Amino acid sequence: MMDGMRLDGRVAVVTGGAGAIGAAVAADLTALGARVVVADVDLRGAERVAAGLAGGVPLALDLASPESVERFCREVVAGRDVDVLVHNAGVSIVEPFTESDPAGWDLMWQVNLRGPMLMTKLLLPGMLRRGWGRLVFVSSDGARAGSGGEGAYAATKAGLFGLAKTLAREAARANVTSNVVCPGPTDTPMLRRVSAAEPGLVDRIARTIPLRRLGTPADVAGLVAYLCTDRAAYVTGQTLSVSGGVTMH
Repeated sequence: MMDGMRLDGRVAVVTGGAGAIGAAVAADLTALGARVVVADVDLRGAERVAAGLAGGVPLALDLASPESVERFCREVVAGRDVDVLVHNAGVSIVEPFTESDPAGWDLMWQVNLRGPMLMTKLLLPGMLRRGWGRLVFVSSDGARAGSGGEGAYAATKAGLFGLAKTLAREAARANVTSNVVCPGPTDTPMLRRVSAAEPGLVDRIARTIPLRRLGTPADVAGLVAYLCTDRAAYVTGQTLSVSGGVTMH
């Protein structure tokens, strides 16, 4: 393997680790040598993912609850120095903005933005003290370029851009990088459930993509894993799309 592409001895936390993209990220980080904490509100799902990882650790995490976030951070740092924090978890409610329910806005804000902010506040100081760390925020191309029916979701995910860039500046001298990855249309169980109610949706989406296919969880995980290695030590404050060419800027 190329120099600088290993994560041996590093501890990584992946939120939303029971989902398709989170599980792929956890697998790639494990393959690079990291010990991965699989965090998810679905503990059974986290346990299934962790069981397939060498040294994988499943932990319950409800990002909508500050108490759960604080408890998780206390548990995860007990005997572990967290080196890599991948904020992958997210909640999406798709509906026209004028018909949206502010209660849904609150849930998306809590999970998509407030939770990552609080977790980072609790775990970043350890990275700063040790002089090494990686923060990766998984946002969305819908937040970057706009997407019909995702106004409130996009707003909460767009907040990660400002947070990540600010942290990139504040943490740079401690060798802590902070970047954002924005998946485009990705073939996940969630998308398949939506498409089941609208036959032909997946094919129509694929035809709009220059590479003529949906992304896969592995496509996203590969970029996330790279950003967590020393090969990406000079990459910080960046927002990178994994969209098959849908987004080009």
